[in-house]
Amino acid sequence: MKKRNKFKHVIYMLVALAMLLYALPQLSFQNGPGWVFGFGVVWCIFAFLVIAAHLHFIIGVDEEKHKQLEAVRRHKLEQWQGKWNEESARASQRS
Repeated sequence: MKKRNKFKHVIYMLVALAMLLYALPQLSFQNGPGWVFGFGVVWCIFAFLVIAAHLHFIIGVDEEKHKQLEAVRRHKLEQWQGKWNEESARASQRS
């Protein structure tokens, strides 16, 4: 992965973490079940999901999977090109 791309994700993760740390004291979790409590829980869950997604990308968990998918794509492209060449060779032999 590009270093700049990872840097961008680090910045986004830090911004999301700062938003979470700023908002936690402002959110009310003491009123018990209700709309305010539900909003606070859902907001925190979304913030944690954003942070986790960026952390997942920064750590590079999917790099090996990405390499395998690229190899499969190249192989499929080679197969498709081979079939295309065979069909065009047959068509030129018929003419």
